[in-house]
Amino acid sequence: MYDIRFHAAIAELPAAQWDALRGDANPFVSHAFLAALEQGGCIRPDWGWQAHHLGLHENGELLAAAPLYLKGNSHGEFVFDFSWASAWQRAGGEYYPKLLNAVPYSPVPGPRLLAGRHQHSASLRQALVEAMRNEALRLGLSSVHANFLPESELGAFESLVPDQRWLARSDVQFHWHNRNYRHFPDFLAALSHKKRKNILRERSRVEASGLALEWRSGDTLSLGEWQRVHALYAATFDAKGNHAALTAAFFARLGALGQCVQLALARHAGSIVAMALFLQGDGVLYGRYWGTAVDVPGLHFELCYYRGIEYAIANKLARFEPGAQGEHKLARGFLPVRTHSRHYLADPDFRTAVAAALAREAVAMDAYMAELQEHSPYAEHGNARS
Repeated sequence: MYDIRFHAAIAELPAAQWDALRGDANPFVSHAFLAALEQGGCIRPDWGWQAHHLGLHENGELLAAAPLYLKGNSHGEFVFDFSWASAWQRAGGEYYPKLLNAVPYSPVPGPRLLAGRHQHSASLRQALVEAMRNEALRLGLSSVHANFLPESELGAFESLVPDQRWLARSDVQFHWHNRNYRHFPDFLAALSHKKRKNILRERSRVEASGLALEWRSGDTLSLGEWQRVHALYAATFDAKGNHAALTAAFFARLGALGQCVQLALARHAGSIVAMALFLQGDGVLYGRYWGTAVDVPGLHFELCYYRGIEYAIANKLARFEPGAQGEHKLARGFLPVRTHSRHYLADPDFRTAVAAALAREAVAMDAYMAELQEHSPYAEHGNARS
């Protein structure tokens, strides 16, 4: 028997025990990253986020855990259920708040059910899933959602009991895979002639701009540099009419994460005028945030993609995940991969209706994935991965 507890702050859970349960070095579910979000003012009820982290405890030890939030809206999740919310509310129900097992503002696949790697891990993951479902029922919530799950955790959500059924949903991202490239030209040589020529043209435009480009580890930036990086991120979000939910205080805390955080910077006359921010862990580079104060053709691709590929090759990383969506990534060497989410809807009739919609969506998604795989950017076709 476990002592099941829900925690209103990640600080209530012991950092060392939490991190030991991750199973790999995915930086987004690290205690430090989640604490930076909370302590940096990004997790706020008025923005639709309230921490409700789940821990399974025994004799003072944390046996398993899950990053969990009470959500008052569907913003910052990247698995879109706005139509579900609208339908349920038109039927007279209250869709919000709901429970969300995810990392805020981070559409990055990775561990969500933290249970270590040992003979009891599978049963502990199933216990976490059951605890989340029971908590939603206890609180009278409409639903529970687990987003960007690794394939290794999908089995924990399977149930033969109709009232405990979780609905499956998938989407597509574009990831770059390191095929033991020696350097960037080696990667370019694997591409088709047209794609290789386009990348070289884009890079030459940036080189001709006169901007000074550099790669920096986050722990080497000064507070002033972090403030400038955040200002570029916020201004770029605002210019596109989006809400810049990540605060300057959060960005300043990223420096404390050490070499887990990396940046590609562009300077003009010594001042930072553009940036791309990355996290890394367990042999993977993750592209996250971008901002610029200049309009230079190709600069976004250079900082967000090509510099990341160069870094991944130089550091022998297995994969580079540049972020959500974006078919334009396919032409630049990123291949389509599936992402996975699971959804529990408490009302059986609502669950049946959404299941039917998801079945239609899955057919369309399969067709989309097949079409993408027919447009591999590589000279040797058949490199697309599902």
